[in-house]
Amino acid sequence: MKIININKTAFIALLALIVGACNSDYLDTYPTDETSPTTVFENTKNVEMAVNGLAKIMVSQHLVTQGFSGEGTIKMYYGEYSGNNFRVNLPGWSPMINGQYFDNITSIYNYYPWHYYYMIITNANVIIDQVDEVEGPDKDKKYLKAQALAYRAYSYTMLAQLYGYRWDDSNNGMQPCLILRTSPDDAVSLPLSPLKDIYAAIYTDLDQALLLFDDSKYVRGANHQIDGSVAHAIYARAALARKDYTTAADQAGLARTKYRLMTNSEYLAGFANPNAEWIWSSYGASDEQLYFYSYQAMIAYNSSASAVRLYPKRMSKELYEQIPDTDLRKGLFLNPSGFDGQFVASTGLVTAGSDLDKATRANFPDLQSNAAVAAYMQFKIKANDMPGVGHLNHFRSAEMLLIEAEAKFFSGDQGTAATLLEELNRQSGRDPNYSCSLSGDLLFKELVKYRGIELWGEGFDWFDMKRWNLSIDRKKVVDGGNYPDLLAVKIEANADHKWTWKTPSKETDFNETLD
Repeated sequence: MKIININKTAFIALLALIVGACNSDYLDTYPTDETSPTTVFENTKNVEMAVNGLAKIMVSQHLVTQGFSGEGTIKMYYGEYSGNNFRVNLPGWSPMINGQYFDNITSIYNYYPWHYYYMIITNANVIIDQVDEVEGPDKDKKYLKAQALAYRAYSYTMLAQLYGYRWDDSNNGMQPCLILRTSPDDAVSLPLSPLKDIYAAIYTDLDQALLLFDDSKYVRGANHQIDGSVAHAIYARAALARKDYTTAADQAGLARTKYRLMTNSEYLAGFANPNAEWIWSSYGASDEQLYFYSYQAMIAYNSSASAVRLYPKRMSKELYEQIPDTDLRKGLFLNPSGFDGQFVASTGLVTAGSDLDKATRANFPDLQSNAAVAAYMQFKIKANDMPGVGHLNHFRSAEMLLIEAEAKFFSGDQGTAATLLEELNRQSGRDPNYSCSLSGDLLFKELVKYRGIELWGEGFDWFDMKRWNLSIDRKKVVDGGNYPDLLAVKIEANADHKWTWKTPSKETDFNETLD
């Protein structure tokens, strides 16, 4: 299969290398272009294009299927649609949204993350293996290798959260969950490695990457490139999932050192362009877009895509009502209070031409004229261009602060956790009246609440609920919520599938060790 929109010869050559090493049918991840495998490894300039190709995979269409668009799909389908705080009126998607595909090894939804992240891993492996031998400055080789190591670590971090048990259920990491491929020479038929080995490999890759970044004195030229701060951020997220709280807190602190929290004006600017808080993002431009497959085409309130115009994305009523009136973030979601009778309670859709409809369009004039308006719909995320062009954030300092707070809480340092919440909310200006003197379970609930508020729509909801071992509990309208009846379900934290996707059949069909 050919990767969509990748037009750099050097990157195509990189992918072509893999065809000779593995069955080309395996997971359908390899192109059929006949390009000399030596081209990409002639010099560091070509390798740099190959590393940029890894970045491109994260914003490319996959599986020739609408909606599978690299990292944006992971954020939306797996992180938000399936979570607790995100509302979308798509009852026809109930099997995916309600967690009914975890055991379905032939489902494309089961297969997609495996396909996508192993594509990154496989190509990163080639760069890591070959870059030391190419022509060019040693410092360039070091920072290119460091980036490839970080891409591999990031991919395994995400895979571990999807196909691995939450750490508490893993028997201290003994659960077999992923194929640990660290070399382009790795055969297709490798056994599943235990979760602890996956995290150990992630740590090893990041330790090496950080040394190489430091040795190379690398200063990146754009936010979509990886540097030492990004490596620290990946480390923090991985360590939190592993419940290695000391490492998580330390790495989160290091990751956000150079990245202040955004100002209120930056927060209100639409989350489509990097600012001083963004640690790592994927590039988005009007001449290099995913059209109707992009993250913004699925969520941006001003998008012209039907996925947004017909199905505006909303916050749960339960979470919205927990946001203080003094909080800047509350104004980014449509409050229907005082407009009784102007929206349909069962769907949230606002009556066209009503006072609420007119007021919403006046406040947000870039909303499409033919777009539906709905109670609690979001105005946090917008697009730079149509139908859904924008940069896609992966890490920002607010997430690192929240990781640090959670890690401090579970390490017993509840005072610091509360202080960090005040830094996020009051000191940033998001809520000038915020203070926190809570402890124990109430402080944990406060952490859960503000992680939900701050990171809403950015791909964390389901992953957080799994890590915390909390049940998803979506309420229908008659019970005080705003979810369609078919999606208003309770997904128990202790479900038999443990919120864990099984190894897809496209792996087991080719992997002789998994018969």
